[in-house]
Amino acid sequence: MNKKVVFSALLVVFSFGLSYGQNSTSAIKIGVRLISDQLAYPTAFAEPKDKSGRLFVAEQKGKIRIISKGVLLERPFLDITEDVLMMNSGDEMGLLGFAFHPLFAENGKFYVFFSKRVQRKPGLDHRSVIREYRVSAKDPNLADKTTAREVMSYDEPESNHNGGDIKFGPDGFLYIGIGDGGAYNDLHGEFGNGQNLNVVFGKILRIDIDKPPYGIPADNPFVGKENVRPEIFAYGFRNPWRISFDKVDGRLFAGDVGQKNWEEIDLVTKGGNYGWRVREGTHIKTPGDPDPKNWINPIIDYGRQEGISVTGGYVYRGRQIPSLSGKYIFGDLMGPVWALTDVKKELWSKEKLSISRDPGSWQIYSFGEDQAGELYILSVLMESGKGAVYKIVPGK
Repeated sequence: MNKKVVFSALLVVFSFGLSYGQNSTSAIKIGVRLISDQLAYPTAFAEPKDKSGRLFVAEQKGKIRIISKGVLLERPFLDITEDVLMMNSGDEMGLLGFAFHPLFAENGKFYVFFSKRVQRKPGLDHRSVIREYRVSAKDPNLADKTTAREVMSYDEPESNHNGGDIKFGPDGFLYIGIGDGGAYNDLHGEFGNGQNLNVVFGKILRIDIDKPPYGIPADNPFVGKENVRPEIFAYGFRNPWRISFDKVDGRLFAGDVGQKNWEEIDLVTKGGNYGWRVREGTHIKTPGDPDPKNWINPIIDYGRQEGISVTGGYVYRGRQIPSLSGKYIFGDLMGPVWALTDVKKELWSKEKLSISRDPGSWQIYSFGEDQAGELYILSVLMESGKGAVYKIVPGK
């Protein structure tokens, strides 16, 4: 997520007539149905495996809200606004991710990723925290804040590129997307954080949440290697903004926000190196850096004529729109929504989808997936500033 450039980019749109809207290139017709527009900066979405049908939405300022039977409940499930650092609407800090434990129906555990205020000094802007909570024993619509347990935390050198998405994989382990430490061009150390295996920045981590504070899976790719963080699952990312697993085959996808020219979607494999800062998308970014030679290209990249900040999505595995089945659905902060199709080549086929929102009328913050595999768009509406959740539905 890179909201700080949104308004300058809008000026470009209006001045030069560029359109980031929904001029569809696909024969597939989809629409969106409003679920709620009474949220504030929605960043993450989840439905627990408890058969309650409740949908949970995280708000960047520090609340998790419940949508039950189509109605947004007034009382938050969790409110940690006193702990969460979010300065203004352009921030990349805040409550950025949450996930329910796979056994939530039995143990009531869930996890949040948020930015925490600390005393700032050179090289230290704030702290990123992953924390565990449990649901109240007396009220299923309320978290018990007294059960808070810190799983992991680390100092952030800059305010931006926090990543922050957390997802449980089909293996039961928790995956954590982390940005490169912020500022621009990954100017950290000699060759940046993305290629430095001794730091968590610019990585996707994989941990065993059931071994407090956390354990290291024995088959993590860098276990036992000297001067390498054993939590690392994959590396070479700039700012992985939304990760997800395919419900059918377990493949891991990540949307990685570009520096200046190229946005990308990565198909993430264990031990994979996705190139940053040597590469941006499929292109050389920093030719003076050593060529790692083991980098993996994205499955798609796109330039500034199409968007400014990628928002990773999900492979559609629902039943309501059969024509989307098996396609990876994602978007850009500026509003477009695309579908990727695996054509058994390195680069997948991309098509722009039609949706029932006017071009430029929203900023796409995130996507969500329910237990049935149906997908949702989390957005901020440009005309009102309201945070909204839409369900993707069949079009006409």
